[in-house]
Amino acid sequence: QVQLMESGGALVQAGDSLRLSCTASAPTISFTMTWFRQAPGKERDLVAGINHGGSYRYYADSVKGRFTISKDNAKRTLYLQMDNLKPDDTAIYYCAARELNIVTTSAEAYDFWGQGTQVTVSS
Repeated sequence: QVQLMESGGALVQAGDSLRLSCTASAPTISFTMTWFRQAPGKERDLVAGINHGGSYRYYADSVKGRFTISKDNAKRTLYLQMDNLKPDDTAIYYCAARELNIVTTSAEAYDFWGQGTQVTVSS
């Protein structure tokens, strides 16, 4: 079991940067951790994921080169650095985790979820 809490969402302008954080109640080294996002009327999609030890990172095509996922296992915290934000990045961003050491794009595969944090990018 792990509880996740996101922070860092905000209203920003296109081109700005923002860093999201997700603090876990259990050691993050034991979990595959991910960031999903959901815009109004759309499905919840995987944005980025990182495996237990950080040796593998996944990025959706739409964010490659702009977003960076990382985690600090000592602080039990997952990060998402978002640069050159675009209006299409507007969504609620969720932190999700699973014990299996595999990043998968299916939201149903993740057992633990945070409450979400709103990111709004104005043009």
